Amino acid sequence: MALTRAEVQKIGLIARLKLEDDAIEGLQEELNNIVHFAEQMKELNLEGVEPTTHSTELTDSLRDDVPVVGLTRDDALLNAPQAKDGAFVVPRIKAAPSMSADTEEGSA
Repeated sequence: MALTRAEVQKIGLIARLKLEDDAIEGLQEELNNIVHFAEQMKELNLEGVEPTTHSTELTDSLRDDVPVVGLTRDDALLNAPQAKDGAFVVPRIKAAPSMSADTEEGSA
């Protein structure tokens, strides 16, 4: 099964990629190679082969989850550019006029 140029463009659209015309041909060839490889995999006899999630045995190398004392509120606010009443002061974020619930037509 070979992918057509239109199918590659549709895949690009679904992936939200802007594909240039000269790139589509190369991508079409690469995707067709991937599809061909997947078709070859279907032909393998996998009777009795256990599914795996990884080719080697992996072990987690994470440290134990031990609770530790964190920063106090005052220590956390030491490097804040602005703080007020035990909280960070940040610039106010305003919605764009078109997104505002109160418009001139809708306000009473």
